[in-house]
This record gives sequence, C-alpha cells and structure tokens, in this order.
Amino acid sequence: MKEKLFFLLLIGIVSCEDGKQQAYVPDSSGNINNITVVMQKTAWEGNLGKIVRNEIASIYEGLPIDEPRFTLRYLEPEAFTGFGRHGRNVLWFIKDSLNSFQLAQNQFARPQILAQVKGEDQEIMGEYIKENAALLIGTFQENERIEKIRRIGKSRSKDQDFQTKFGVSLAYPTAYKTVKDTTNFLWLEKPVRKGTLNLIAYALPMEQLEGFDLKALTSMRDSIGELYVPGRLPNSHMITEKAYRPYFYTTTLAGQKAYLTKGMWEVKRDFMAGPFVNYILKDTLNKRAFVIEGFAFAPSVAKRDYMFELNSIISTLKLERTEEN
Repeated sequence: MKEKLFFLLLIGIVSCEDGKQQAYVPDSSGNINNITVVMQKTAWEGNLGKIVRNEIASIYEGLPIDEPRFTLRYLEPEAFTGFGRHGRNVLWFIKDSLNSFQLAQNQFARPQILAQVKGEDQEIMGEYIKENAALLIGTFQENERIEKIRRIGKSRSKDQDFQTKFGVSLAYPTAYKTVKDTTNFLWLEKPVRKGTLNLIAYALPMEQLEGFDLKALTSMRDSIGELYVPGRLPNSHMITEKAYRPYFYTTTLAGQKAYLTKGMWEVKRDFMAGPFVNYILKDTLNKRAFVIEGFAFAPSVAKRDYMFELNSIISTLKLERTEEN
C-alpha cells in the first residue's frame, strides 16, 4: 500500500480526553462474541465484506464443527445512529480521501471498542483489515473476556473448594456445583441446554513436566479420565479423542509458564464426546504442576460460547502459596 498508514491506537484515550464534554455514555449492548460491522451494502456483499468475514470471523479453534470466532452483525451506515451505536464491539468503514485505521474506547457506549477504517476504496480498506487482523481479534476478544468476567461477578460463587484443596482462587458462577471432591481431584459441573459444562483440577509432581509434549498430555489426560471421569455405562471413562489432533501451545497463566491444549474428548465404550481446553501450569510457587481443564458436553448445539465461558473462567486463576510450602 503506497498510502501512509495512519495507525492510532487510542484505547482509553478518546473517551478520557472527551470525558469533560461527554455528560453521559450509555451502557453498551449485545451478545458475547458479537461485532457490529458498518459499511455500505455493496461493500458488505462484495470483496470487502468477504475479507472481514475471512479475517475477523475466522474459525474458533478446538470445536467439533467449525464455528466463527465472532458473530458479525451487519448494519447499514444510515442505521448507525442512536441505539445502533451501542454495540460493545464495532467495526466501522468510511469512504474518505484520507486513509486511516484507528481504535477507540467508549466512543458511543461503555464498555465499547470502536475500530474505524477510512479509505478511498474497498481495496485500501481491505488491506487495513488484513494488516491489523490479529490486533483487532485480540482487542475484541479481550473486551469480551472482560465483559464475561463482569457478568460472572454478578453471581459469583462463594464456594472455597479451589482455595481449600489447591490454594488457588477462581471466579465462576453459582450455577457450577461440585460433583466430585477427592484427595487430589476436584470436578465442578453446570447444567446447560442438552448437557453440561465442566471444570476439573488436580496437581501433579513438577517432574512430570520434564520433556512434556502432546503425547505426554494425551497419556496424562487418559489416565486421569480412567481414575476420575467415568461415562454413563459400566467400565467407560473419558479419553482424548484419537481421530482429532489437538492444538498444543506454550503460553502463560497466572503469571506462570503453561501448556495449553485445545481438542476433543470422548468416552471409551460410550457415545459421548465434546471439546476441551486444558492448561498445565509450572507452579513454581508451590513446586508442582497444576492442571485445570474445562470441557463441554452439549450434543447438537453450538459450543463456541460454552468454551469461551470456560476459557474466561480459567483466565481468572490466581495462585497462592500452600501451607506445605
């Protein structure tokens, strides 16, 4: 692109500087993981709309059936006024002789992320989206994670199961109830449409993380499933689905190095399956490996938002030093 890229990352700046002139900012609205896309209809039905769908609404990892990362809600520019501007995440395209891309916070509502793209034509605006797709996805995802945690806070469980057993804190709704509590294993479950959302946690010796890889992760999960996560039928238990290769990353959680795995589980000798997300932390504070996993069982329904909830809950994990240390 020959034009100079005017990239202004204005998170927290626009709203703060304009706060004195802005007497009232309404609450934002919208379902979790929704983005309002504002552009001309011809652009939405043309190449620019295709670029936005391909780059921003890309596939959510680790689900049995492909689902978009975000649900895009199209809005014509003429309708982008009043309540139409209250979306929590907005991607606004404007035809203009001055080419620019900028992010702003709480412009028309609170909380809100507004991404504004200006360009002479669809090609220029499409290039801005391609160049900044990772930034947009990460910013919108973080905005949604914060919103999800805020909503969880309205009905946060006061149970101390995680604190008592493992010396960790975790923010989760009261709908999650303990279904298994053994010496070194905790399992919480929440009923949802046609199934359940589940959180499990356990600790392992730090030595088990030496040379850790995807094969070791699968072996560990399968052995834990055999011990603690039975199926509905006799001699059945949860295992890692062999036909689906999990996503396996190195990341951080609660300030500690961690292994992140997203994949599919199934029940050996039973017809049950679903997605899971697994974190294994190198808990240097307590000289152990700490495992926390979320998995969903919800046949025949979309699972993106279920897994997003589990991921959001896990992101609130905080470690404390146990009495033994």
